[in-house]
Amino acid sequence: MRTEAHGTIGGRVSGILENPVVGMAPWIVFSLLVGPGRFEISVVIALATAVMLVVLGHVVNRGSSWKLLEVADVVFFSALAVVGALASEGTLRWLETYAGEVASITLAVIAFGSMAVGMPFTLQYAREQVDPALWHTPAFIRTNYVITAAWGLAFLVTALAGAYGDLVLHNPNNIWTGWIIQILAIVAALRFTVWYPDVVRARAAREAAGQAPEPLRLAGLLLPLAGLLVPIGIAVLVFDGNVWWLGVALIVGGGLLTKALQSQN
Repeated sequence: MRTEAHGTIGGRVSGILENPVVGMAPWIVFSLLVGPGRFEISVVIALATAVMLVVLGHVVNRGSSWKLLEVADVVFFSALAVVGALASEGTLRWLETYAGEVASITLAVIAFGSMAVGMPFTLQYAREQVDPALWHTPAFIRTNYVITAAWGLAFLVTALAGAYGDLVLHNPNNIWTGWIIQILAIVAALRFTVWYPDVVRARAAREAAGQAPEPLRLAGLLLPLAGLLVPIGIAVLVFDGNVWWLGVALIVGGGLLTKALQSQN
């Protein structure tokens, strides 16, 4: 019984570690945490997360190969830690302000760069979850290009939002540019990563059965985003009372939209 339990837990941990979203966890954590007075702790948490994921990945999945993203995780945040330790006060202030955008742009470059060289970074994770016979099929490769592009776009959005808050609003902690827009972009990419492969598999199954493709259903993709509108509305009421009416509208609209999407899902 104990062996079976350990095997089940190990299998679950292995499944989690084989998800490309896990490889992006250090970047997501860092992008959301970094800000004035928080650079050092953000780097430490991100680097610790990156190292922990690498160690777990190669302990739990002993045959697991090294992946572009996990290597980039450790190298990037190790370099940031060294720079932060040696930087002058002025450089440290610059890093506290712009390191979030630097991290987001770096990850976007990794995403689009990996596509440019014919190896979208999600492909390395996806190959550990499917039969090797599918590795070179057009649908499998195309799916990973699309998902990798979605993550590249999400991190471009977070970089642009952060840059607008820093350079135009001069407020790195602005609730919209520093938190809401960035969280929505990441949640959208997370949901798309889960939703899109199911769409591809459903299409392939219908094609194999000689059936016409079903109309694309977006309810499953949009439902988690609609669910976020209510807590976002509450956050607006608490932290940005100047637009209280927008907070109320988000709460009401989020509740109504969630119910409408649930009826379609």
